[in-house]
Amino acid sequence: MTAHILINGDGLLAEYVCDQLSTRYLVRRQSILEEIPEDTELGLVLDDAWHPSLHQKAEQRFRNAGIPWLRGFVSFGDGIIGPLIRHNKPGCSLCADKRRLIAGPDRREMWEIQMRLTAGTGVPHDAWVSRTGLRQMAILISNEVQKILQGEPSSLEERMFITNLRMLTTSSHFFLPDPLCPICSPIPDDTPELAQINLESSPKLNGAGYRCRSMDELQTVLIEDYLDDRTGIMNGEMADFRLPFADVLVNMPLFGVDEGVAGRSNSYEMSKLTAILEGLERNCGIEPQGKRKKVHDSYHNVKHIALNPATVGLHDQEQYAKPHFPFKPFHPEVPMNWVWGYSFLQERPILVPELLAYYSLGNGEGFVYETSNGCALGGSLEEAIFHGIMEVVERDSFLLTWYAKLPLPRLDPRSANDKELELMVDRLREVAGYDVYFYNSTMEQEIPSVFAVAKNRRSKGVNLICAAGTSPDPVRAVKSSIYELAGMMVRHDKILEENRQKYEKMLKDPFAVRSMEDHGLLYGLREAEDRLSFLLDNHRPLRTFAEEFKQPPTNTDLKDDLQDILQRFRQLDLEVIVVDQTTPITKRNGLFCVKVLIPGMLPMTFGHHLTRVKGLERVLQVPMKLGFTKQPLSYEQLNPYPHPFP
Repeated sequence: MTAHILINGDGLLAEYVCDQLSTRYLVRRQSILEEIPEDTELGLVLDDAWHPSLHQKAEQRFRNAGIPWLRGFVSFGDGIIGPLIRHNKPGCSLCADKRRLIAGPDRREMWEIQMRLTAGTGVPHDAWVSRTGLRQMAILISNEVQKILQGEPSSLEERMFITNLRMLTTSSHFFLPDPLCPICSPIPDDTPELAQINLESSPKLNGAGYRCRSMDELQTVLIEDYLDDRTGIMNGEMADFRLPFADVLVNMPLFGVDEGVAGRSNSYEMSKLTAILEGLERNCGIEPQGKRKKVHDSYHNVKHIALNPATVGLHDQEQYAKPHFPFKPFHPEVPMNWVWGYSFLQERPILVPELLAYYSLGNGEGFVYETSNGCALGGSLEEAIFHGIMEVVERDSFLLTWYAKLPLPRLDPRSANDKELELMVDRLREVAGYDVYFYNSTMEQEIPSVFAVAKNRRSKGVNLICAAGTSPDPVRAVKSSIYELAGMMVRHDKILEENRQKYEKMLKDPFAVRSMEDHGLLYGLREAEDRLSFLLDNHRPLRTFAEEFKQPPTNTDLKDDLQDILQRFRQLDLEVIVVDQTTPITKRNGLFCVKVLIPGMLPMTFGHHLTRVKGLERVLQVPMKLGFTKQPLSYEQLNPYPHPFP
């Protein structure tokens, strides 16, 4: 039986495709606005230029009719073919256009053009159109049509072909459906039932470490699904060969900016994969993409089932009072958006302010500045929660050390009896020219944490670099801090020298510190070293790992490690809240993302005016609990200078 194909389009591309397909199939040509014949098996929308308004009409008509379709068109010298769109699967033309535009270098201009073309009739002709190029596109389209109608797998499932009409080269590009697409997104509503967490077994790789899936297993999908220069969630990579360890930066294009995400390890291949995972974590944390938010109400009305926003740490009242401060004081009567999370202390779902659960929100209407602190990606939900807790603890221990000016015990790295650690320390000294000091910053929950400081041995360049690490295994915590230190060596030297006067002003005016970069570079100045004298005092004896830390647990399942840690927080009456940020983008490959909030612990902030310590009594009480002071501190005794976390 001859298949019936419907073609919409009046240009040369439609003519060429029609000529090729008419010898084998029954081809009808008509406007997309006309009634679609019931016997149509495949639709084609073909143009010699870009007409997004027609594609939107085609989405509606073919989706309602349950008919698969694909498109071909020309846009600024590129011949675009696909994707193959099915009414019952995510991944439509709108999703494909979004990925292509966002990954491109001129995304704002292209978006504006798309908006104008969607509202109008498009453009009559693309300047780069040639008969040769259109014939090549027609052959590709006809080949795909034949495969589709014969029931073979199509090369255009979640893919587009892009033909360079100047060079006549064609490439295939995978794109991910947009979870928030108004046409094809299948995500559910956010409900307390979906927020419920029941921990399950998550065996460790080879029974050790704190990961449940290997990079070897993930390598192929990480690159194929997420890294593409034309349509990817990430669209470029760059290795920095100046640094002492393998450092790879992957670019994550956002609508308003390009955001670099870094991976650091002992191999460039591993660093690239780590950077992609970091990018996925950032992508999940930008806004809710796995569930549709439904609750908009005041805290006063939902307080019986909600986190009290005042318990997470607020900004100083004098900052709120400033005319251009970007946040407003929290008021329980003011409505806000909420998402569902899960409290392990209360063992039930609770509402969490959206601006605390997703870090890009709240500016201009929120009550606090929130970062990606506590966001983590894992090969299981348990793994993600575990590493989210580790990050919260790491940042809390660093900030508590800083604000309370704790004279921490200094560690002897050679006492760990770990050859790799010794080589890493030696490499920083010999290759990068930095001495490295490690301090035990473990707080009352007894999860091993390290405050690390790198001191420049040279007369030029950044003087001090600070970092932190946390893990049940203190050796892993130290190694993690080394990779963080190494990532800031060399590359900041030129920035410091070119902007020295700017950072010298920050020595006198702490509120001039406005960005993440400012925090680190301020302490690149040798004049700022005295502010770390409470830590760098060399008169205290070196301590061994055996003296400072217990042996790490030997559990072979991450669930057991996680349950042990959660029990410690219960004993301290600290609430661990988890918001599942997992999206279809990560879930397709078994990757989970969460945001962990632990009210009472110090949240990481950047910009001294955005410091959040008011209302967090731990910063006053813990120094006494750990024996550093004889009585609780007052807020007036806290370190008044910007923290050095870069």
